[in-house]
Amino acid sequence: MRKLFAVLTLGIALLCLSIPAFSAVRLPALISDNMVLQQGRQASVWGWADKGELVTVSLGEQKYTVKTAEDGRWKVTLKKLKPGKTLEMNVKGSSGNSITVKNILVGEVWICSGQSNMHWTFWKGHGVLNNETELANANYNDIRMFTVVKGGAPEPLEDTKGVWLTISRENLLVGGEQGASVLAYFFGRDLYKQLNVPVGLINTSVGGTPAEKWTKREVLEANPELKKLAGKGGASTLYNAMIAPLIPYAIRGAIWYQGESNLDRAYQYRTLFPAMIANWRSDWKQGDFPFGFVQIAPYRYKGQNPENYPELCEAQTMTLKSSPKTGMAVTADIGDVTNIHPRNKQEVGRRLALWAMAKVYGSRKLVYSGPIYKSMKIKGNQIVLNFDYCGGGLTSGNGKALNEFTIAGSDKVFVPAKAEIVGNTVIVSAEKIANPVAVRYAWHDDAQPNLANKEGLPASLFRTDSWKGVTEK
Repeated sequence: MRKLFAVLTLGIALLCLSIPAFSAVRLPALISDNMVLQQGRQASVWGWADKGELVTVSLGEQKYTVKTAEDGRWKVTLKKLKPGKTLEMNVKGSSGNSITVKNILVGEVWICSGQSNMHWTFWKGHGVLNNETELANANYNDIRMFTVVKGGAPEPLEDTKGVWLTISRENLLVGGEQGASVLAYFFGRDLYKQLNVPVGLINTSVGGTPAEKWTKREVLEANPELKKLAGKGGASTLYNAMIAPLIPYAIRGAIWYQGESNLDRAYQYRTLFPAMIANWRSDWKQGDFPFGFVQIAPYRYKGQNPENYPELCEAQTMTLKSSPKTGMAVTADIGDVTNIHPRNKQEVGRRLALWAMAKVYGSRKLVYSGPIYKSMKIKGNQIVLNFDYCGGGLTSGNGKALNEFTIAGSDKVFVPAKAEIVGNTVIVSAEKIANPVAVRYAWHDDAQPNLANKEGLPASLFRTDSWKGVTEK
């Protein structure tokens, strides 16, 4: 009898676990105290309750009642909101329970994702330039960050874990090494100072992760070049656990710092990265929302071909053309070839914010990018290079002669070259190459190049040839 009772008890317990226990109205973790709602865009509020229950959502003068679906889900869509006073939201179910969400602001909301350079925190052992000073000065009630608890899942989840925290020294240190993203904070701080509206930052990042983990399985399977990734190495698991539960929260856009974990498959990244961006945009159903990303910094990768790095950076640069409304912050001048986590995250955040202010918020006169290679012309034993985004003119970022240029003839053997700025062009030559056909710039992983524009923004590395790369299979 005791054995039978134990079996019956276990069976009932398992049955209870398999039945969604909604009953009382429930909200996702993202819709909670201190949250920031996106201004000027219809914002979704959603949750769960018993099948057929009536749920009423009240925010300011807006009030909506909706009936839950067969699976217990419900959703209402708020009219466009404007920044202003602090708000409260009440969510009440017909069964009697209610939830009050307090201290809500309206402003700009950004997803902040990627691997360790996005995940990097203020916690001791991590840290950034002037770490203690930055923490001491961090006091912004109108900037809030929601840090998604890290984890993966085999299938898309409905909810995640995390809380919205205002920016203070104490809150930036909550969670220790798993806490607030310093890059997200610096990006949000720059936006806040320039826009003078509240900023919400959703930090969903995990160190050491390749882009396929952030991409939906169906997207990988549907692409002939990517389908072999679908069943390997935890592909899609971070999308399932750390992106899917955030949808359909209204956002302005996303920033991304990742690529190191795809270095040895840089050629594939030309397809994978744009596919991931398109995946997020499609699922969010907010159109082609702005997507800014960081071109990874130079670093002396051990055990990797030195050309893997520039080929990954090249794939990132190509994304600017293959994916609309994207922007890139170049970090070639602020990296550390001995540290894969450069400490100057302030400048990375500033450069991402420059792009956002220029292309998202309409500050059209801002120079937001360093020089990007445009075209070349062969003139005798010289190659003349033309660039976009010259700003106030080309210059050497450190005041020294231009470096990291190489040149090759038809034999594809590159040799160090002399490079001189003439107007908005760079003229490249080498005594050993009488008939040049191609130029490369900063084409190895520990390059420390110095071409920039007069606004102090560095040039992206590049090559003029399209010869088969080391990561092209």
